Amino acid sequence: MGVAGVGCHREVDTMTTLKITVGERTHLDQRTRNRLKAAQAGDQLDDAQPVLHFESYGELSRVLSPTNLELLETLSKHQPNSIRETAELVERDYKQVHQNLSELADIGVIEFEGGGQGRAKTPKPAYDGLEIDIPFVEQNGTADTASP
Repeated sequence: MGVAGVGCHREVDTMTTLKITVGERTHLDQRTRNRLKAAQAGDQLDDAQPVLHFESYGELSRVLSPTNLELLETLSKHQPNSIRETAELVERDYKQVHQNLSELADIGVIEFEGGGQGRAKTPKPAYDGLEIDIPFVEQNGTADTASP
């Protein structure tokens, strides 16, 4: 999967919105490219909006499918204490929910707390929202194709 994520150092109780971009990296705006470079260099970006980049619409729609978006909404609204409780809330099989939540954790959209030695892991949203940025016009004003 061609997903690139850039984290943002944040206070434990402070949540931010995760910006999601799609398409070739050359089409990201200059500000985003500068922030990516700074974050990769290890610079502190307290005010930076974290960015998650997908190379194609297919990857975006697979990872942020209606099923996964339902899981994110359930975590936010009901704050379940375990993967099993999450599965019960969405009325889905535990193994499927575990797989979906693990994938969301792998890309940094959720986090797991606790767990270990027979204890349940608690899935928590890492952000208070998602902002999807899909520009159809390049910065120079020319139209770009909408099919990465």
